Amino acid sequence: MWSQVMEKNNRSSFEGFILVGFSDRPRLELILFVIVLSFYLLTLLGNMTIILLSALDSRLHTPMYFFLANLSFLDMCFTTGSIPQMLYNLWSPDKTISYVGCAIQLYFVLALGGVECVLLAVMAYDRYAAVCRPLHYTVIMHPRLCGQLASVAWLSGFGNSLIMAPQTLMLPRCGHRRVDHFLCEMPALIGMACVDTTALEALAFALAIFIILAPLILILISYGYIARAVLRIKSAAGRKKAFNTCSSHLIVVSLFYGTIIYMYLQPANTYSQDQGKFLTLFYTIVTPSVNPLIYTLRNKDVKEAIKKVLGKGITDL
Repeated sequence: MWSQVMEKNNRSSFEGFILVGFSDRPRLELILFVIVLSFYLLTLLGNMTIILLSALDSRLHTPMYFFLANLSFLDMCFTTGSIPQMLYNLWSPDKTISYVGCAIQLYFVLALGGVECVLLAVMAYDRYAAVCRPLHYTVIMHPRLCGQLASVAWLSGFGNSLIMAPQTLMLPRCGHRRVDHFLCEMPALIGMACVDTTALEALAFALAIFIILAPLILILISYGYIARAVLRIKSAAGRKKAFNTCSSHLIVVSLFYGTIIYMYLQPANTYSQDQGKFLTLFYTIVTPSVNPLIYTLRNKDVKEAIKKVLGKGITDL
């Protein structure tokens, strides 16, 4: 009898999933489809623009824009790994996703989310070096170190996902296939399990300390030193320049970390599913789309690079 139950559990573990999402509210699904598609196109356009400008304009060949291009590429990958499936589910009556499709989505959502946490900390260190050590900035942030820091960010995120994604997918679900979400996201999948998940949640929390909390602490320390350095600047113009240099990054950090901490640093069964869905929408579509706008609207170098590239294009025509 027990062997039959285990065989059923193992078999059901590799079946596809049904992403419930907002299927009980068809009108909301139609509205969300239009909103998500609009933000997705905006994300692709904005982040591709940042990447192209960073490559084409020699004035943007600096550590800050190297990391910003990494962030833009990351946001494009993050949204492309989740939004097409989300759009399909919002538009179509078919809400299913294969086991392999769910596994791939979970792995990349976890991996790229982790990469962004560490990358934002690296970008904060870059701003610290620029504001607090301006005379030594080019020596500190040399190209080799920038490449190494970016590599650490990418390897950390993918390494964390390599541990958590298989553990989450292999949880016994006793035939349950309905995921009360529109993505294969870790909290929702853990909530489906028919066994005690305390050990897995403890492991997730321990890894989150290194992937989420440790980078956040480094960001706060960096900006503590930056704030102290800015207050010591005597000229108003100097203070304004330093503030504009760092404020864009600080806004991005606040938007991203606010939702991630709420989603991943609490037990999977303690928050409202609808709240979780809307928060996922926020950091999946809103944050990646506004990042280029935040950096562009508040950055003189980027504005001038856009004018230069557009002007050159018009001249060539």
